[in-house]
Amino acid sequence: MKIRSIRAHVLEAALSQPFAYSRAWYDTRAAMLVEIETEDGLTGWGECYGPARITAAAVGSIAPLLIGEDPLRTDFLWQKVYSALRDHGQKGVVIEALSGIDIALWDIKGKRFGVPVHQLLGGASRNEVRAYATGLYRRKSGDPLRYLPDEAAGYVAEGFKAVKLKVGFGVEEDAAVTRAVREAIGPGIALMVDANHAYDATAAIRLGRMIERYDIGWFEEPVPPEDLAGYREVKAAISIPVAGGECEFTRFGFRDVLASRAMDIIQPDTCAAGGLSECKKIADMAEAFGIRYNPHVWGTGIAIAASLQLLAVLPSHTPRSLAPLEPILEFDRTEHPIRQAILTRPIEHAGGLVAVPDGAGLGIEIDRDALTRFAVR
Repeated sequence: MKIRSIRAHVLEAALSQPFAYSRAWYDTRAAMLVEIETEDGLTGWGECYGPARITAAAVGSIAPLLIGEDPLRTDFLWQKVYSALRDHGQKGVVIEALSGIDIALWDIKGKRFGVPVHQLLGGASRNEVRAYATGLYRRKSGDPLRYLPDEAAGYVAEGFKAVKLKVGFGVEEDAAVTRAVREAIGPGIALMVDANHAYDATAAIRLGRMIERYDIGWFEEPVPPEDLAGYREVKAAISIPVAGGECEFTRFGFRDVLASRAMDIIQPDTCAAGGLSECKKIADMAEAFGIRYNPHVWGTGIAIAASLQLLAVLPSHTPRSLAPLEPILEFDRTEHPIRQAILTRPIEHAGGLVAVPDGAGLGIEIDRDALTRFAVR
């Protein structure tokens, strides 16, 4: 079996209303999907996190290295691409492109053997994963002290036991909104906050100390990803667990994060940090260091499916406990017209739990009509 073609699909859809996190406004959602076809007709799908047109160009540049190769040699092909481009692509767009390719290769491998990817990764520890609702972004109109608590309460009503609030809009406002959301969801629901590295260590520590009283599950990306010393300062100064890593890449990048103990929880994005091949290695490293692993997920159904396949095989954070602390899935609840439309069978939650797809490969089927509908021309 050999790789015949590698194709990048750039998709885009307008939103009904813009929303913002701490550093930018969104009025569209984009996606970049990777389709790999073998000479005997198997097709694998992957997804690249990051700027869609740029990752598409990177995939196009990588493709000639892989045409004619055996798609089942996932580790060999990962190393081949990384070695060829390591002088210019140890982090960033090249690794994001490699991530989507790697996921598609695992999809092919699962289909070739007629089993879900998690079986090939070592076997599932669980067949469903608890999810937390990501949402609570800012809007153009209205009072965030009103609409954010209402939105959070809506997620709880759907059955989610955990929600994540976007902060990074000023320490005083962030503290007030965090209090309002906590009051709206009550004490029994986990609440995390995410600053998307809007602060320096001084401001992040100030905010962390102001919101500690609201029982925060983690403080995500309090400082820029390059500032591991800043992460350590924040981690040492507050009682809230510190999370990050969605902007870090490969086992080599996470080696430094883990060895420096800069974070309590790492959050590699499977579609960015190196794909399933690399993220399984990162997860094994995290287990050795006793640091939690909860993936960042902010893409389409392909990203969700790939993350679920990995989450299925990850060990509990507390493996010998009678009440183990399990890894959890980020479940984006913001508007994304492409997310589920590309799947013939959407991946939904039921009471805040998401089943791991058990079909061959990633366990999903792609709706090609949706690819045509959202294609950027």
